[in-house]
Amino acid sequence: MTWYEQWFSRDEYDVVYSNRNDEEAVALINLVEQTLATRQGTSILDVGCGRGRHAIEFARRGYDVTGLDLSSRAIEIAKEKAKEAGVTVTFLQGDMRIPVDKQRFDGVVNLFTAFGYFEDWSDHQKAVDAMVAAVKPGGFVVQDFLNPSYVAMELIPEDERTVGDTLISQRRWIDEGRILKEIVFSSGKESHTFFESVALLEQSDFNTLYKQAGLDLDCVMGDYSGAPYSETSPRMILFSRRAD
Repeated sequence: MTWYEQWFSRDEYDVVYSNRNDEEAVALINLVEQTLATRQGTSILDVGCGRGRHAIEFARRGYDVTGLDLSSRAIEIAKEKAKEAGVTVTFLQGDMRIPVDKQRFDGVVNLFTAFGYFEDWSDHQKAVDAMVAAVKPGGFVVQDFLNPSYVAMELIPEDERTVGDTLISQRRWIDEGRILKEIVFSSGKESHTFFESVALLEQSDFNTLYKQAGLDLDCVMGDYSGAPYSETSPRMILFSRRAD
């Protein structure tokens, strides 16, 4: 089992990332709307939708949203949250490397670094190819990814915090072009360890992936306010369109 198959299906994930809030999702989706002039009724596929934070916000705004994630647990939680929010989202469990459909959606979004997990470059290519396959000709693809140089500059090697009676220890390091994290949950005599491993893909890597997939890159932004992308930007947000 890969690290992401194990980790994203655990409830401990929600404890570690409890700081991820709806305001962050609102800011990113505002940027998407401002940049692409999207409108209600636009059909969107959210690839790597996780617990549905962004998919639900799109649905609140009147979009026709489908969310895809490999984790059945994440999909289960996303469905519960959509019901609580009173919105309709179609959630699918599946692998991002396998196309959901052909030329069905007006756009695809892949947000908050839900990418770069694979060890093999060909799998990254398959994932982008699948996104492009799902988009109508001229449709958009938005990827919100980490900025490798920012990650290296701002890396916090270790931290820990206590939640209830559980100590959460995190260790981070960079090795062979990947940002790695070890997360240890300790409570009494019990401990559970999980890992994350994300490829530090540069803009040039996305250029290569997009060229092969038939995507034209329109612009790259560096944060959710729409600032230009630079080495010091916290994010790398790529807006592209299917070429044919």
